[in-house]
Amino acid sequence: MNNNIKLKKIGKQTVKLDNPPKIIAAYSIVGPKEGEGPLGSYFDEILNDDLFGKESFEKAESEMLYTAITAAINRGKLKEEDIDYLFAGDLLNQLTSSSFAARELNIPFFGLYGACSTMSESLSIASMMIDGGFANYVVAATSSHFSAAERQFRFPLEYGSQRSPLAQWTVTGAGAMLLGKEGNFPEVTHVTTGVVKDYGVKDANNMGAAMAPAAVDTISMHFKDTGRTPDYYDVIVTGDLGKVGKEITGKLLLEYGYDIRSNYYDCGDMIFDDSIQNTDSGGSGCGCSAVVSTGHFYKKMIRKEIRSMLLISTGALMSTTSSLQGESIPGIAHAVAIEFKD
Repeated sequence: MNNNIKLKKIGKQTVKLDNPPKIIAAYSIVGPKEGEGPLGSYFDEILNDDLFGKESFEKAESEMLYTAITAAINRGKLKEEDIDYLFAGDLLNQLTSSSFAARELNIPFFGLYGACSTMSESLSIASMMIDGGFANYVVAATSSHFSAAERQFRFPLEYGSQRSPLAQWTVTGAGAMLLGKEGNFPEVTHVTTGVVKDYGVKDANNMGAAMAPAAVDTISMHFKDTGRTPDYYDVIVTGDLGKVGKEITGKLLLEYGYDIRSNYYDCGDMIFDDSIQNTDSGGSGCGCSAVVSTGHFYKKMIRKEIRSMLLISTGALMSTTSSLQGESIPGIAHAVAIEFKD
């Protein structure tokens, strides 16, 4: 054993990257409903039809993901053969959206499942891969589709079931980030990997409450590991908690001694106008933090309107089988610190 190896881990769950990878390009594509929301002007592509010209919603989701990946690569002025690895995931069984998109690409592929936390998960691993010297260019990407997710986790739309006021609307969208070593771009400086938290929530319509404890744990651990405080970041952004989960997270963090209320945002709370679009507690899904981070926040960083962001995508680690068997819903959250340094 070589005791001279320098560990990049700081604290309990955080890695400080010595060679922070740059996010040299990003691309977001969303469905019509998302395009009509408050953030519509930030998305790179808005579909007129959520079938995207395909035979099924599942095929449409895979095509969205493929489009986001290839567009990010093109935007970075690279070619497919320049990319060393693709990290991607989605909500569908056996990651079919990601796998079927990857089969159209000649790029080594890691399929990831972290439920709605997958964007931060893919970005975390992609960043560590470059920092470790294992790659020059990596793509991190994630997708979800409202109609595909509804019939997998709840009921097909044709069933016409009534939605709970606590429910969230799965975002139809895909986002991709292209990471490299060089250039004047926002860079990933720290990765805080979450642990699974389960506080006994069993209501599959109340994802915000199920995921909030994991978000609180990861955010507080990030501050403990790094020694940073909430005011270090211009924005602290959770991925998929919606109105209910965001409120719970803010209150619980106060009990930990962290007041994030002045700079705290949630992608699920931002992407829809719930009063007009009838989205109840807001947005969710893998695509939620993916499109808001690659669309809204990345563009703000490129324009230097914000210089630092802590992105915490949150996921509910459930399946239809676990719900039918009466299991509670475990949550997970991963945090990535993104900073724009001159």
